[in-house]
Amino acid sequence: MQRLMFVLVSVLTAATVVAQPAALSGDWQVTQHFFGATRYATLHVDQAGDNIKGTFAGTTFECLPQSGVCEGSLRNGTDPPTGKIRLTVRGNEIQAEGTDEDGPLDFVARRPPALPVEPRTHQFTPTKFYNYFSSRFEPVLHIAPGDSVDTWSVDAGGIDASGTRRSPGGNPLTGPFYVDGAWPGDTLIVTLNRVRLSRESAVSGDQIVPSALAPRYYRDLKFDDQFSSDWTLDRAAGEARLTKPSEHLKNYRVPLKPMLGCIAVAPPQEMSFRSGYLGAWGGNMDYNQLGEGTTLYLPVYHPGALLFLGDGHAAQGDGELTGDALETSMEFSFTVRLVKGTSVPQPRAENEQYRMASGIANSLQEALQQATTNLARWLTDDYKLSANEVAIVLGSAVQYQIAEIVDPLVHVVAKIDKKALAGLQP
Repeated sequence: MQRLMFVLVSVLTAATVVAQPAALSGDWQVTQHFFGATRYATLHVDQAGDNIKGTFAGTTFECLPQSGVCEGSLRNGTDPPTGKIRLTVRGNEIQAEGTDEDGPLDFVARRPPALPVEPRTHQFTPTKFYNYFSSRFEPVLHIAPGDSVDTWSVDAGGIDASGTRRSPGGNPLTGPFYVDGAWPGDTLIVTLNRVRLSRESAVSGDQIVPSALAPRYYRDLKFDDQFSSDWTLDRAAGEARLTKPSEHLKNYRVPLKPMLGCIAVAPPQEMSFRSGYLGAWGGNMDYNQLGEGTTLYLPVYHPGALLFLGDGHAAQGDGELTGDALETSMEFSFTVRLVKGTSVPQPRAENEQYRMASGIANSLQEALQQATTNLARWLTDDYKLSANEVAIVLGSAVQYQIAEIVDPLVHVVAKIDKKALAGLQP
């Protein structure tokens, strides 16, 4: 990280050299190559006349242009120089090479792209679906902050609204969508404007997963292999019923509450995960509040964020106890926005009633700890609460949901009713 700080600061200075001075102030997006790995950062340049300064995480770099290049020393605060750098500006791009305490270094810095002034609405028809969360896929569409997208997804088995198989099963994903201007260290905001069923059928699991039951109880259960867990979705009545119900479930009805089980950005670095996985980047969170009217906050790890969505559920209880919800295809629309230079530690969400903070981890205890910490930090940042004050608020008003227990990691949500926050003074 120290090396990256030096590199980034240097970049800013370089810009100063060859371009018009007034054009160099502001933010630059830096891509660094380090022994085959790619790192990203955001740099800020301040320029006053011929005085050029770059700042990144407390590190500064200064130099004077000579013959179209900028050469100088890398320095951290008042420490002795740690290396040398040579920078050249070509249009809106800065190229740099040099050495530091770790050896040779190189990087490129570019201006953020110009964004449309007016928001747009895109109609997107997917033609292929991915079964991984990954940064390796080419974006299916470029969109800008403020833009909305109307699109759809197949069900978890790869079946579309007409009953046609469009992809292998295992939560096929629509996307990835490239959000212009999104850069590692930012927060991507995704608002679900519309989440609607696109057919009248669904299927679910019919056995509670062993991890949710006492071992002896599960051992003694007798399952009927002929039991049908196919569902009929009555959109007019707003409810679901078993298509071929058993004797005791003839009158059983479930209110429809459409949601998306999978919403994610591309995971950090070169990581790729099957679309059944989840983490700080989102993923197969299976939280039954991720429906129409909910806004989700996700950390950005790659340029463009690379947003994936899918895994439509007509309804789902907490935890997705059978390993499946009422799995079906879905039509949905969403709007994206950005918070620049600030990143959330794990997914956050809000709707009209609640603020909701996720904790995703290997155990229920650890997930609860992370969810509580996530919510505590959110309230502390927004309302400037002290440690005692946030304890009073959460101790008297926090609520917990076990969002997901059947996938590789456990997902717990700590939430608080916005009515409890109405009297707080920021």
